[in-house]
Amino acid sequence: MSERSGFTLWLTGLSGSGKTTISKGVAEELRHRGQPVEILDGDEVREYLSSDLGFEKADRDRNVKRIGYVARLLARHGVGVITAAISPYRDTRKVIRELHGPGFLEVHVKTSLETCIQRDVKGLYKRALNGEIPHFTGISDPYEEPEHPEVVIETEGQTVAESVAVIIQYLEETGYIKPKNVSGIAV
Repeated sequence: MSERSGFTLWLTGLSGSGKTTISKGVAEELRHRGQPVEILDGDEVREYLSSDLGFEKADRDRNVKRIGYVARLLARHGVGVITAAISPYRDTRKVIRELHGPGFLEVHVKTSLETCIQRDVKGLYKRALNGEIPHFTGISDPYEEPEHPEVVIETEGQTVAESVAVIIQYLEETGYIKPKNVSGIAV
């Protein structure tokens, strides 16, 4: 298969599932191979593009659509875009997929709620469980797992390097990036 141009890897999962860590690892590998890449991290986008929004469903949907729009623009110009956003609702992710057309690749970073709570370095789950944070995904708001993602990463059974390798292999197999030859150079 010939190499394609831009694409969007849409990493979705609970807070603390590993989306940001995995996105950084994938971005590093893509840059190493000469692929232009940008990460659209949910926390950063919320701070700079969506600080006017709350966390009710309508505002979450609006935030995800903003991320999707920016990702589409970048991908259209040959950039490998990696989003790391909870994006909890299937219907909104479906809208983004339709907006993109080909080149939208959903990656479910699947991690149990219990593990996410254990990994919670920011103390958000503790605050949500104490009722201090309303509309918290996985606690007081739902997370709707993808039904047919292109890739599923189970972070409880994989290292970060293994998770990154699974995504890179998928990108190679589907022609979004060139595979490396035995010397480690993209062919």
